[in-house]
Amino acid sequence: MTLARAWFITGTDTEIGKTYSTCALLHAARAQGLSALGMKPVAAGAEQRNGEWINEDAACLREASSFDPGLALLNPYCLRSPIAPHIAAQEEGRTIATAPLLRAFGELRRQADIVLVEGVGGFRVPLRHDYDTADLARDFGLPVILVVGMRLGCISHALLTAEAIRQRDLELAGWVANTVDPAMLRFEENVEALRQRLETPLLGVLPHLDSPAEAAARCGLRLPA
Repeated sequence: MTLARAWFITGTDTEIGKTYSTCALLHAARAQGLSALGMKPVAAGAEQRNGEWINEDAACLREASSFDPGLALLNPYCLRSPIAPHIAAQEEGRTIATAPLLRAFGELRRQADIVLVEGVGGFRVPLRHDYDTADLARDFGLPVILVVGMRLGCISHALLTAEAIRQRDLELAGWVANTVDPAMLRFEENVEALRQRLETPLLGVLPHLDSPAEAAARCGLRLPA
């Protein structure tokens, strides 16, 4: 069986549009006639819907995917408090172990053509005392897509994150410019500065929208070659 092509989606910070970008990329894959699944290995912050605890990001990925693989695979660790995941796990008396995440990912890769794995927060968010999301990306062994929240200071944040990705011997396969600040001065100049310095393809520019989950299908991102 051929395993799905897959990428790890990370960002320059939290709340900069990783889920928005991941959903847009899922729709891009589906528009090419490919079956595509989103995965959120670890999520912090959940509410009950129809008798199940679900994270908002995971719900968006489930909606944008070709089909629902079940939350046990899509979001193996769903922590209830919207705080740093290692602290939320401690409060619940849980340990975020790597093996269940790798097993869930392996199962998803057997079910679809494309799997997009969305990290939590930025690139180096602690998951336990000796392990963070950079370690998780390394263990998944996937090329990385970087979502850059376009606002003042984003150039430094993006270059530092790209440097950290490459220091882990991971491929930076592309980046997405997400308009988190619609009033950002010299937007195009900042995009061009990043295009010149990141040395990886720009996969698209996402507009600032009030309902990004609904709009992701028409944002025109492209998958890495």
